[in-house]
Amino acid sequence: MRRRDWLYWVVFAIAGVTVFSGLVQMVAPEFELRLLSVETTPTSAHLFATVGMFMVLFGGLILQALPAQADPSAPVLWFSFQKFGASVAVGIGVLHHVFSPLVLLVATFDLCSGILAIWYWRRIHKTP
Repeated sequence: MRRRDWLYWVVFAIAGVTVFSGLVQMVAPEFELRLLSVETTPTSAHLFATVGMFMVLFGGLILQALPAQADPSAPVLWFSFQKFGASVAVGIGVLHHVFSPLVLLVATFDLCSGILAIWYWRRIHKTP
């Protein structure tokens, strides 16, 4: 049985936040785009909602995989990739003046989340 220590619960909480924020992006993309100081068009809202759908899927995968008896190392690894990719994508958006610099807080959260997820993956991947 895997230990359910602080890192387990942090990764689990990050997955929950990912599902919640992804749902908000799916349901109210215009609201989040305005918060991020992004020009809202039908295209940007649709694409933002699509990204939210993938956030729900990856976060939901972790919420289901962690408590399961099966080995969650593959889902955790891919979850960390999603977090790193999101961090880079947001950073590029700021560099290209698509997003305001305030959105770097989101990129930082995703980067830290990716680091914690890969740390957890390394721990469970080594455990038989």
